[in-house]
Amino acid sequence: MRKLRVGVLGATGMVGQNYVRLLENHPWFEVSFVAASEKSAGKRYADAVAGRWHMATGMPESARDLMVEDAAKVDMAEGQCDLVFSAVEIDKHAVQALECDYAAHGMPVFSNSSAHRWTEDVPMLIPEINPEHLGIIPAQRRNHGWKRGFIVVKPNCSLQSYLTPVYALIKAGYDVRRIILATMQAVSGAGYPGVASLDIVDNIIPYIGGEEEKTEKEPLKILGSIDGGRFVNSESIRISAHCNRVPVVDGHTACVSLEFGQKKPATHDEIIGIWKAFRALPQELGLPSAPVQPIIYTPEHNRPQPRKDRDSDKGMAVTVGRLRTCPVFDIRYVGLSHNTVRGAAGGGILNAELAYREKLL
Repeated sequence: MRKLRVGVLGATGMVGQNYVRLLENHPWFEVSFVAASEKSAGKRYADAVAGRWHMATGMPESARDLMVEDAAKVDMAEGQCDLVFSAVEIDKHAVQALECDYAAHGMPVFSNSSAHRWTEDVPMLIPEINPEHLGIIPAQRRNHGWKRGFIVVKPNCSLQSYLTPVYALIKAGYDVRRIILATMQAVSGAGYPGVASLDIVDNIIPYIGGEEEKTEKEPLKILGSIDGGRFVNSESIRISAHCNRVPVVDGHTACVSLEFGQKKPATHDEIIGIWKAFRALPQELGLPSAPVQPIIYTPEHNRPQPRKDRDSDKGMAVTVGRLRTCPVFDIRYVGLSHNTVRGAAGGGILNAELAYREKLL
């Protein structure tokens, strides 16, 4: 079968590099177009990232000689891309306009940016939780007059470490009412060069701008519904988050306490059984980037740990441990996910794979 041609916008940044790395030898997609700022335009990709290729593996040979284009010149991508992944790092309003421009030119956009997360007809997708939200795409196209293009976004990386285990309990019929959590977020989440070493070595920074608001509010859209061609947020859960930057390279950890309503699991074994048995549409469809087991429960008292668990199942699984009774709410646990794979490029690729299987591409 012919692979779909993929463009990566912001291809020289850390998230863009991860897209290029993860898409090497993908069974459905191949990178045919890379774009970045005007400063990088006109260079071979290998030259544009020379001295700042931050991936643990070497640069794919198929990408080295691609010519970097100016991401702002949308017409350069026409005829070269069947879809694009957006990892551009510019002003929010500029990102909104740019992604709409690509969609208007007939290219579906799968975005890592926060720019369109609260656009009322743009799905914010975690495929194991809300795949049905892709159902808004026909309305989105009508609203903008787009024939083939559309925009899908992934949520903030902090959500991946705790929300899927919560959703698994909701799907099993239990009534989750309130959540209090504290995240310990890796420095790679700040991009490159990110947090200064003198600030983070031997230290914890108890503030990440805008992170607590995203962590508290974005799940409400993900758990919400479509009504009249727009999203309506869930009102069933209240979330309070403390977000901290810690001296870990990759892997976001969350310490979570849950309060149930009247319907709650009877035992911890019941909860662990629900997590271990949880499967969703990406697993049923066998999507290439989907983890075989979306939630991995580890029984050791000192797990999960970023260095030991972040790469579980291609870096796409959520690892959960330390389930126990909470003296204030009902239960508490620790969750971990790979922020630059599941929480960034890997999550974007999984969104595109789902759209492909749903015949939107």
